[in-house]
Amino acid sequence: MRKTLSLVGSVAVSSVLGWIGSRFGIMTGFMLGMIGTGIGMYAGYRLAEHLGA
Repeated sequence: MRKTLSLVGSVAVSSVLGWIGSRFGIMTGFMLGMIGTGIGMYAGYRLAEHLGA
């Protein structure tokens, strides 16, 4: 369950941040997408721990 929530979190957050960043340029979108991947993975992992999964 940890890996699944980590994947879902990383896809969701990186997509949103990449979309926002792409309004300022392709490299900004890429960089924010990469940062969003890390944030989403961390958030998904923490959520899985909190749920006891």
